This record gives sequence, C-alpha cells and structure tokens, in this order.
Amino acid sequence: MKDIRTLSLDQLKDYFMSLGEKPFRAKQVYDWLWSKNLHSIEEMTNLSKQLRDRISEEYTINPVSVDQLQKSTDGTIKNGVKLHDGLMVESVLIPTETRTTACVSSQVGCSLNCEFCATARLKRMRNLEVAEIVDQVALIDSQSKMYFDRPLSNIVFMGMGEPMMNYKNVVEAIRKITQPEGLGMSPRRITVSTSGIPKMIKMLADDDLRVKLALSLHSAIESKRNEIMPFSDKFPLTDIMESLQYWYKKTGNVITFEYCVWKGINDGDEDIKALIKYCKQVPSKVNLIQYNPIGDGKYDQCNKQAEENYVRQLENAGITVMIRKSRGGDIDAACGQLANKVSD
Repeated sequence: MKDIRTLSLDQLKDYFMSLGEKPFRAKQVYDWLWSKNLHSIEEMTNLSKQLRDRISEEYTINPVSVDQLQKSTDGTIKNGVKLHDGLMVESVLIPTETRTTACVSSQVGCSLNCEFCATARLKRMRNLEVAEIVDQVALIDSQSKMYFDRPLSNIVFMGMGEPMMNYKNVVEAIRKITQPEGLGMSPRRITVSTSGIPKMIKMLADDDLRVKLALSLHSAIESKRNEIMPFSDKFPLTDIMESLQYWYKKTGNVITFEYCVWKGINDGDEDIKALIKYCKQVPSKVNLIQYNPIGDGKYDQCNKQAEENYVRQLENAGITVMIRKSRGGDIDAACGQLANKVSD
C-alpha cells in the first residue's frame, strides 16, 4: 500500500476532489503529516470516521522507528533507525550547552568509497525517501525536548550516505523541514555536507534553499585526496573549486571545509600550504575534525603538535579555523563511524 506522504499538496487536493470532498481537506491532512508529523490516519480527528476509513483503504503511513538507542558519556545519542522495509540507518543527536544538532542520514549505506569511513564499507541499498529523512529530524527533535528540555536547533546532513547522490529527496525533505506548514525550522540552521560533486553543488545553489554548504576535503593535494577518497578522481579539485565559487556568487554563503588530519597521511607542512592556497580561492572557513579510528590501523588521529601547526598556519594566513571535537566516540557515533553496528 502506498505511503500517503508521497503525495504533494496538489495531489492530495486532486485525491479528495475525486472522493467528492472539498479541497481544504488536503490542507488538513498535509498539516497532520508534515507539521504535526502524525503517523496514524485514524488519529486525524478533524476528518470524519468514514473519510478516515476510506483513506486507509488506499493509503498507509510508514514511519521510521528507533530499533536501538545508545547514549554516550558526553550526552550524544545514537539511534539505530529501522525503515519500513526492515533496512537500517543511523542518526545522531549531538548536544552542547547552547544547541542540539541532528546528524541525519540520506542513504542506506553509501555510494562512495572514502577510505577512512566505516559507512563507505557498507553496500548502498537505496536512497531514503523524503518522509524517512523528515522522520529522523522529527524523532531527534522529540529526543532533544525529552532529554535536554529544548527543541532541536540545527541539522547536518552528515550521516550515512552522500546527500548529493539522493538530491531530489534531500531537497524536498529540506523544504518540508523548513516550510511554515512543515516543521518550520530555519534553513540557515541546516548544513548539507558533500564529498564534492560539482554539478550538484551548482544545482543546490540554483535551488536557493538558503542552507549552508560543507565540503569534505581532507586534502588539497589532488593525488593525496584521490587516495583518501578514491571516487574523487572523477571530480578534480579545480572543478570543485569552480562550483564552490559559483555557490558563493549565487548564495553569498561562506563554505566550510571539513578536514581530518591523520598521522603520516596529511599532517605535513606541504599539506597545510596546499590547504591555505585552496581556501584563498573562495570565502571559506576550516573545521578540523578530531577523528576516531574505525579499526583498520591506517587512519589515526594526528598528534596535538600537528593539529596546532595547522591552526597556527591557517590563522596566520587569515583563515578562520575551528577544532571540532569528536563526540560520541564510545558508541561509534563520531565522524566516519556510522556503520549500522546496532544491527549486528
């Protein structure tokens, strides 16, 4: 049976008119589905029992559910999220003193092959549907209120999958999350993180969603980046930069470069100089991400001296840099660790 949430507002209007109902019924149902995030047709109390029964004959609602919840000692919460077909993804609630952030997934598994990422070792099973993405956000918003007594403040598309490889559904989910008749969140509190697909970065700029953009960079030396992220040999850094410049020209939003520094891989002065040169080409800032190993022994967090060297040289070059502390490492919820271990 088809999920009623796959219908647009106009399609809902057409459906209710075909039943002999007034078009305003569509707005009532749309509000239940996207503003109130209701998961039961039977609970749509401003519809008659007869109408609810009629809708239930043709449509259903397939919400996600938390299969397993894990809490970190630092307050981070990782959800093993079960989809209607039994497949699993993971989403994370990251609390700080001033905000709570939802890290949401966009694919079951991942289409890419980044060497440092546990998710990349999973087969990509399918893209998440719009409602499955929105459900993750609504779920974490509820957890934020329950455990931290405040609503969700930020969303990052940095969970399982490459958002740009599920572009249509991610964009529609963002619209549902931000529209007043949806969850009503500010688009400026949403960050889409990509490994760098130039055509899709330009498309996101043209769609004018007013979200922020982050690029998973990790090296500004072409050959080295291709070793770390093998798929990137199809997307040269020059092409990516051209798309980032286009993004900035269209949106005026500064790009964030996400950057892990690994011992013996990209912790030298030549790596820092290349990063500075790359950053200078577009208004940007750098997040140095503290990495938690995934068990292969190849990628290990650099020492403190190397990290401080990065910060010093970037700041001396006039580039804003922040160290993003690893959160949820004890429950495999940190950068690169999401790999459905809850389903083992």
